[in-house]
Amino acid sequence: MIVVGDDGVARCWWSDGDPHYRAYHDLEWGRPTTDDHRLFEKLVLEGFQAGLAWITILRKRERFREVFSGFDIERVAAFGPEDVDRLLGDAGIIRHRGKIEAAVRNAGAAATMIEEFGTLAAYFWRYASAGPRPREAGDIPSTTETSTSLSKDLKRRGWSFVGPTTVYAFMQAMGIVNDHLVGCPAGDAAEKLRRTVVT
Repeated sequence: MIVVGDDGVARCWWSDGDPHYRAYHDLEWGRPTTDDHRLFEKLVLEGFQAGLAWITILRKRERFREVFSGFDIERVAAFGPEDVDRLLGDAGIIRHRGKIEAAVRNAGAAATMIEEFGTLAAYFWRYASAGPRPREAGDIPSTTETSTSLSKDLKRRGWSFVGPTTVYAFMQAMGIVNDHLVGCPAGDAAEKLRRTVVT
């Protein structure tokens, strides 16, 4: 459902009640992204989010950016065991060895994909959907055939922590699909921008 916050702004129901969520909803979620660093960052952070609430990641995101070299793909791909140990000792992020090691491997896979496709955007936006926006919260799936297909292809290319649910959340956030509810002004703005995407 659409809710109107105490600031008078109408938003999708999930974003009300926390300033981090409000800003994320209004300025980021669903807005089309073609910047490779942001695409890589988001998919890595979605992997870290698995089993946790997204608000936890939002609150730690700036520290993630600091310790992961701004999610520069080549720099993260060059991380070694000492970097993994450094990250495991940093209380400002999610200290999960499997997810940290996956982020490093995923950077290597991303670099290979850039060699093949020119950009990550060129790869990911092949999966864009222009389907109708949902009207109710219950209309929003957690996975789709497209996210399942993308997940399988990413795994084939060496990525991990990219299951269909994680991938669909990534697609929503990056505007590859627009799951703002009908009647949400942020969704209207995102849709206009989606029509201008060139990869």
